[in-house]
Amino acid sequence: MLASPDQDPSPIATPASSSATGGGGAVRFSFEVFPPRTDKGAAQFHGTVQRLTTLRPSFISVTYGAGGSTRAATRDIVARLVREAPVPAAAHLTCIGAPRQEVDAIAREYHAMGIRRFVALRGDPPEGPGETYVPHPEGYAYASDLVAGLRRIADFDISVGAYPEVHPQAESAAADLDALKRKIDAGAARAITQFFFDPAVFLRFRDRTRAAGIDCPVVPGLLPISNFDKAREFARKCGASVPTALANRFARFTGDAASTRAAALDVACELIDTLLRHGESAFHIYTLNQGRLVEDLCARFGHLPLPQTAN
Repeated sequence: MLASPDQDPSPIATPASSSATGGGGAVRFSFEVFPPRTDKGAAQFHGTVQRLTTLRPSFISVTYGAGGSTRAATRDIVARLVREAPVPAAAHLTCIGAPRQEVDAIAREYHAMGIRRFVALRGDPPEGPGETYVPHPEGYAYASDLVAGLRRIADFDISVGAYPEVHPQAESAAADLDALKRKIDAGAARAITQFFFDPAVFLRFRDRTRAAGIDCPVVPGLLPISNFDKAREFARKCGASVPTALANRFARFTGDAASTRAAALDVACELIDTLLRHGESAFHIYTLNQGRLVEDLCARFGHLPLPQTAN
């Protein structure tokens, strides 16, 4: 989703005053999960989600595959969360490859199910993020149009995507920021960033959003590194930078699963601690459906699982 980062020499923002210390309830988390692709994955998935709900997240979002390819699975998972989970559920919704009437019908169906939260995205073509995007002739052209359309249907709580290292199809960093502002002006409540591994990337981006008059929350999106090679491949595809020091750190543990996992927790906690010192307190975790790793991460910030009761 992201292009190669610009070398931005601007200084990092001065830390804002904050009472967040990494303990108790000062840190707030939300989680992203994706529909499982196999029957075996489905059997494990619902147990993972159940564990995630005990961590008291602000919400759990469920992704929508490229071109809407997981539409039915996303709907079914969100419906189950609404019925069974003690935390709000957010459905991802894209506007790619569908007329407005179809997208509006999906939104109304979600509303009837009790869904009041969306993550509204333009979406990628089914072939992948590197393909050229062409708006549907009868659809919402961009995410800002989708946000406005959702707001006309109901008073939804809408999150949108943001790109600290610039969307790969944006003409420039300035144009990308303008696109984000249009999404916020259309009625989005917050922006959630693509993942990054260098806190300076986020902090400089936060400065730019404030200078552009974007005053809604910009929530850091974080990817715990359960598998470094896979994380590096995700980063390559979306254009997120991987600091050399980070690569060297994980290279020491090749083939050592326990040490890799410990490093993953340390890296994620160090990133959160730095952002806490600069005034952030809410974080969106791209879980990759890795419940145990996320559980251990949250525990370090005082979010211990609540006891699970038998159904």
